[in-house]
Amino acid sequence: MENSYDQLIIGSGFAGLCAAIKLKEQDENNFVILERNDWLGGTWYDNHYPGAACDVESHLYSYSFEPNPNWSRNFGPQQEILKYMEHCAEKYDLKKHLHYNTTVTQATFNEPTGTWSVTAEGGKNFITRVIISCSGGLSQPMYPDIQGIDTFTSTMFHSAKWDKNFDWKNKAIAVIGTGASAIQIVPAIATDVKQLYLFQRTPPWILPKPDAEISSLRRWLYDNLPFTQSLYRSRLYWQHELMALGFIKYPGILKLASKMALRYLKKSVPDEKLRQKLTPNYVMGCKRVLITNDYYPALNRNNVEVITDGIQQITDTGVLTKDGKQKDVDAIIIATGFQAAEEVSRFAVKGRNGIDLNEAWRDGAEAYLGTTVSGFPNMFLVVGPNTGLGHSSMILMIEAQVNLIMESLKAMKQKKAKFIDLKKNVQQEFNKEIQEKLSHTVWQNGGCHSWYQMKNGKNVTLWPGFTFTFMQRTKKFEEEKYEIV
Repeated sequence: MENSYDQLIIGSGFAGLCAAIKLKEQDENNFVILERNDWLGGTWYDNHYPGAACDVESHLYSYSFEPNPNWSRNFGPQQEILKYMEHCAEKYDLKKHLHYNTTVTQATFNEPTGTWSVTAEGGKNFITRVIISCSGGLSQPMYPDIQGIDTFTSTMFHSAKWDKNFDWKNKAIAVIGTGASAIQIVPAIATDVKQLYLFQRTPPWILPKPDAEISSLRRWLYDNLPFTQSLYRSRLYWQHELMALGFIKYPGILKLASKMALRYLKKSVPDEKLRQKLTPNYVMGCKRVLITNDYYPALNRNNVEVITDGIQQITDTGVLTKDGKQKDVDAIIIATGFQAAEEVSRFAVKGRNGIDLNEAWRDGAEAYLGTTVSGFPNMFLVVGPNTGLGHSSMILMIEAQVNLIMESLKAMKQKKAKFIDLKKNVQQEFNKEIQEKLSHTVWQNGGCHSWYQMKNGKNVTLWPGFTFTFMQRTKKFEEEKYEIV
């Protein structure tokens, strides 16, 4: 069965919902949202592990056009964020546009008609003039390359595929990884497990999390005097923009922050041997800086052991380290993050003249402002290459990109264009500029290899600047940079 639409959105996370809301604002109602899961929410539906929460303040990690005066905490827990997204879908009447359990497998551009043919699992077909891909950078779990990973006979799963029926109480658990998910999971389960073995390859830089409950008085103010919430959001915004200075311009700021982090570590972990294991040996900011108040206290517990000897293999009963020690466990939790840099398109995309997107990106994903790719007309990406942030809320970038997409659609309508296609030289010049700027940042010069980079060292994930500069550049459609047919 074939369905025809003006726009087709892939994914119903923050990006997909934002694109849908803005389409409706432009009186575009003939669109569909394809979602691979059985419910909306994207990352915030997938990641429901114990302790899951955002590491950007709720009042900044939400749409500027849909403030929520009722956040319960400074940093929203997963259930609350998902509830907010459900509220947005309800308020803007998006549910009738959603197709659940629909995993896109292929998209092919037809130049004579200027349309895309999109195929999903189960033989579903869709025809659309415009694709808005919102499948997200943190949507494909990354599994470590460990010998014997398939041989473990008991419970094992990735943190992004948490088993809702899993009971960790009084069990011996291995957690592999010490990134953003692990620092939330470990404290959430440590008090109830019999034994927790935390396998760490590289210690993260950690700062205290300024989290607290939001008082009923503050919530009343935000609800009844909305300008107070707006002022608070503005303050948060500029605080985060100042943080970017350390990553991209003045590394001295990071030296100051790293001293604070080391003081926090010393105060939190009295055991010197454990403290040495947890002390990073690379420049702060090179990997994602993490914020938490309960991770270090959890590691101090008698039933928690931090293991820094590399893993030799996973056996049928547990984990064998390189020093020959076997740790038998009842369950293994893989908390090694996502395929962000190496991950390209999860489905086959064929553009003009049959060009394959994964082939075009074989040396690393590239786009113009993370949104359009030369040779793939009328296809837009949200949270595309080099739009990630190390310092602020991704919702800011999402809204900016969606604005550029809406401006592009307006221009297409005005010019009665069959399609628009980014000029190749525009993409090349832009990415040359991006890589040049990145070469001066802590992400490239911090002495570590992070998920921000491909194996060859190329950073295809992060935006090397402030969010306000990105917003400025995505304000309007630049006609001269596109071939308009």
